[in-house]
Amino acid sequence: MTESSIQVLYFSWIRETIGSDEEIVALAPTVHTVGDLLAKLCRRGANYQRAFSDPGRVRAAVNQTHVTLDHPVSAGDEVAFFPPVTGG
Repeated sequence: MTESSIQVLYFSWIRETIGSDEEIVALAPTVHTVGDLLAKLCRRGANYQRAFSDPGRVRAAVNQTHVTLDHPVSAGDEVAFFPPVTGG
């Protein structure tokens, strides 16, 4: 990982839809939040668009802390995307 990149992890059906469990993503100057990162990822192709078409079905964590889409991201962060957890 470079100084201007972040590690992105995918879990469950998001991982299956994208076809990867993790990748290193260059942090573009326009990416300031988790939501910005989602928008950048959607421009990568149809698999990403399908996985993130409904942001309400996606949860995120930055550096292993659950966050909202307006949470800031910085170079060196680990960002994970996963579906909402249910149980009972």
